[in-house]
Amino acid sequence: MFERFLHYLEFERRYSPHTVVSYKTDLEQFFNYLHDTYNTTESKDITAVMVRSWFVHLMDNHISARSVNRKKTALRSFFKFQQKMGIVDENPMSKILSPKTSKRLPSFIEEDKMNDILDHFPSEGENEFSMIRDRLILEMFYATGMRLTELVNLKEVDVSLYNSNVKVLGKRNKERIIPFNGHLKLMIEEYLQLKRKEYSNDEAGTWFFITDGGKKVYQRLVYRIVNHYLSLITTQEKKSPHTLRHTFATHMLNHGANLNSIKEIMGHANLSATQIYTHNSIEKLKTLYKQAHPKA
Repeated sequence: MFERFLHYLEFERRYSPHTVVSYKTDLEQFFNYLHDTYNTTESKDITAVMVRSWFVHLMDNHISARSVNRKKTALRSFFKFQQKMGIVDENPMSKILSPKTSKRLPSFIEEDKMNDILDHFPSEGENEFSMIRDRLILEMFYATGMRLTELVNLKEVDVSLYNSNVKVLGKRNKERIIPFNGHLKLMIEEYLQLKRKEYSNDEAGTWFFITDGGKKVYQRLVYRIVNHYLSLITTQEKKSPHTLRHTFATHMLNHGANLNSIKEIMGHANLSATQIYTHNSIEKLKTLYKQAHPKA
């Protein structure tokens, strides 16, 4: 029913596989609800009342407003595509309002804690390669602000030691170049030297980050590595690769980087996605004010 739409998202709009799967799940849930509640799955029969009743059903079942809004985005794109194909005359989503969501500040690690874990990286176990790789993963996230999928899909040819930059393939297959500093360059050289000494298989020679078995790293492994080491320095709930992406942006902003530069490095489509980090800086200023001002 919506395979053509998903194909359009993946190959024409160049949405990430993760987003396509999310849209597919949302659409399946919606059409299952239509079948059970209204005994129809025909796009031309769907009205705003039906859509609204599904959203009410979701929220009655304690689905968060943020998740409902994501499903709304999926439906809006789907019906817009249906209009484009001439399958429906009107988009029922045009009459649907989004539920209000609470604004959440990006979760990040404080600068002194990041310095602590990176400057005094714990030596765990006897596997030297794993230790150097794990530390480099944390350093890479913190130094470049790249996404988890971007790091996992890095190839050796994407990392230029000569130019001190890394090429990543971001959302919708958009390439961008991210510079890195001399400290990270030295760590990369050390990692590559040990990697090439211990692994000679084709897969290890292709992918930048590999497992202890010489295979391409996968998202769950990288998540576990980041979560483990961040757990040593913080008790906050969020301890993921995305936390390090937020940390990169927040610390860059605190040290004077302008929003447009951060936007380009992070691969945001528009400035509004980057502006949320200014709130973290404002909160930091408030804290410093309360600590320093005698009347605060």
